[in-house]
Amino acid sequence: MYSGVPTVKRTAVYVYQTPVRIWHWVNALSITVLAISGYLIAHPLPSLPGEASDHYLMGTIRFFHFVAAYTFMVGFLFRIYWAFVGNSYSHQLFTLPFWRRRFWSELLHELRWYAFLEKEPRKYVGHNPLAHLFMVIIITVGGLVMIVTGMALYSEQTGLGSWQDELFGWVIPMVGQSQDVRMWHHWGMWVLVIFVMLHVYTAIREDIMSRQSLISTMVSGWRMFKDDRP
Repeated sequence: MYSGVPTVKRTAVYVYQTPVRIWHWVNALSITVLAISGYLIAHPLPSLPGEASDHYLMGTIRFFHFVAAYTFMVGFLFRIYWAFVGNSYSHQLFTLPFWRRRFWSELLHELRWYAFLEKEPRKYVGHNPLAHLFMVIIITVGGLVMIVTGMALYSEQTGLGSWQDELFGWVIPMVGQSQDVRMWHHWGMWVLVIFVMLHVYTAIREDIMSRQSLISTMVSGWRMFKDDRP
């Protein structure tokens, strides 16, 4: 069932299963660690006194970046798996009903709602169309781009013949050179950072102003509705 279908006289619906909720919060933590450590890798801290081997500061920062990267990648693969075995809302992250006229009309309504041009929001069980669109573009497509470019850069360290090189080494010559891949990877980080800020803002805003719960839904899994009107 597409999330755009209005709900009538339903006070609560179980939307996000436990694995999806765990993935969401683990993913949020890994993105936070990746963004902070990635920024420090691109803009190293001032040198510390003494031998570098006594501190190993940048090595530790890069270690946390790699651990978070593998966590993000494994979580991404798990999320693909759960899209097939989970409930009907689990595959929203990988499907976009762009061929439906209703999707675009409700997307326009959501744009007007966020711009304070609509007096009343609509009710959705899963993601609203605007959130759905951005989740697919940023988290699914953007996340895949970050994995591919990140692992391509990592393959330079693991060396020729490693599985990272076999699977992702082709990216660097295709893009041009290592620094070009690094640039795209760095820009992708800023796209994710901006998305996270907007995501937090809209989640808090909708929890207050919309007709259904948002933040608590990603904790309990239950979508709570504030009224019974369609």
